[in-house]
Amino acid sequence: MAHRLAEIAAALGARLEGDGSLRISAAAEPAQAGPEALALAMKPEYAAGLAQGRARAAILWDGADWRALGLEAALFVPRPRMAMAGLTRVLDPGPELAPGVHPSAVVDATASLGEGVAVGPFAVIGRGARIGAGSRILAHASIGAEAEIGEGCLIREGVRIAHRVRIGARAILHPGVVIGADGFSFVTPEPSGVEEIRRSLGQRDARGAQHWERIHSLGSVRIGDDVEIGANTTIDRGTIRDTEVGSGTKIDNLVMLGHNVRVGRDCLFCSQVGIAGSARIGDRVVLAGQVGVNDNIFVGDDVIAGGATKIFTNAPAGRVLMGSPAMKMEAHLETYKALRRLPRLMKRLGLGDQKPVSKPADSD
Repeated sequence: MAHRLAEIAAALGARLEGDGSLRISAAAEPAQAGPEALALAMKPEYAAGLAQGRARAAILWDGADWRALGLEAALFVPRPRMAMAGLTRVLDPGPELAPGVHPSAVVDATASLGEGVAVGPFAVIGRGARIGAGSRILAHASIGAEAEIGEGCLIREGVRIAHRVRIGARAILHPGVVIGADGFSFVTPEPSGVEEIRRSLGQRDARGAQHWERIHSLGSVRIGDDVEIGANTTIDRGTIRDTEVGSGTKIDNLVMLGHNVRVGRDCLFCSQVGIAGSARIGDRVVLAGQVGVNDNIFVGDDVIAGGATKIFTNAPAGRVLMGSPAMKMEAHLETYKALRRLPRLMKRLGLGDQKPVSKPADSD
């Protein structure tokens, strides 16, 4: 679908110079842009690419001479990356699915579908489920009994939403998401080896047989408005109370949230983040890829953790963390620098050629 450049400028709050009647149907890098593409040349170093492409219009950096660049029009924005959010929203039609229920879908007679709901091929909607107006349930997705989906949601292919899960408005769930599986919660009749180690911090008494009994999950999962969840991410239901994800939070692919976890508003979790059971995460927390959070701890508001950080203890609000175990970013960098200096220090002490003495794995 093509849009007039003036319409795009209005949607972005951009300053338009030149011919606003140009028809734009795509966005492209400058060298690959065709006549109906809006070239993304937001920095001076992208100017050379405009000469290689055929764009008639571009988003340019402030102060650029669009006429000298051979363009017929240009948009100027104060924050280019924010403009990308608006532009992609305008140009992305989303998956095509007409309102109504596909003949191959299975919708329980007691389920409630709001106005304009679309249900794709082989989707399943269970007993008493409620789907908000304008939501789209794509092929092979399943919605469990008494689950609630808010208005304007997009539930992509193969998503699994278990019974009694509640999801707010405008949520986006990407393919393979599983919401509401039982939590990983087991107990032994006698104190287990894990409990012993936690108590003794490493010392073990005689080891014996132990049998794991399942603790069933009676809670569910509650997700706020405007939450996006990436492909193959899983969020387990709570043991007694619900697992919670606050409004505005964005979760990448392959993230795991354990049972009873509470996540605040407007958080950002990158791929392979793992949050263990009953951890509490504040508002606006950013966890980079492969960050791990221990069970039963609290991560305060506005914490930022760098990639592969392992958070084992409570993290105060506003802290920037790196490393395993997690420490303040500046302390981690100093520690890393010191570690790199160790070989030179060992040589200065005459220890550089010493070979380490290995011990048997079962030695004391």
